[in-house]
Amino acid sequence: MTYTEEQACTALPISENSFNSVCVLPSGLMVEHRKAAMGDFIDFLSFINSQLYTRETSRLETMLMSANFSSIVGEFMSATIPKYCGSLVKNRYHNGHPDLIPAGMFVNNSVQYSSEGVEIKASRYSNAWQGHNPENVWLMVFVFNSDSASRSRRK
Repeated sequence: MTYTEEQACTALPISENSFNSVCVLPSGLMVEHRKAAMGDFIDFLSFINSQLYTRETSRLETMLMSANFSSIVGEFMSATIPKYCGSLVKNRYHNGHPDLIPAGMFVNNSVQYSSEGVEIKASRYSNAWQGHNPENVWLMVFVFNSDSASRSRRK
């Protein structure tokens, strides 16, 4: 099946079988929190792309370089997960590590470097992502499928 550009503006739903339901996550983070934040991103992307389509402009994920789009995904998730998981907050330190830290553990929820929390990455690939050196911290990778062969650009 070939999709039109208008149809491609509506992001595909989350792949429910892509979650490890037996994984014990840190700081009260649950699969439901991640799913809710991912749903918010899908809604955001669909809204933005629909608006771009009305102006005959390329979709966000095709307009940006892959690394820039991955950065948007990661930043969106680190800003949105705490909305659903009150025990985690976005690290307020500029370029701090990790991206999410336990709420109230650090002054002003800001730390340059810690092994407490969750580092977030986003990629079009299920392996071979770029990141920091190997570190003792949780790593959460959001894999997205952007403009795959099953979805055409313009029809």
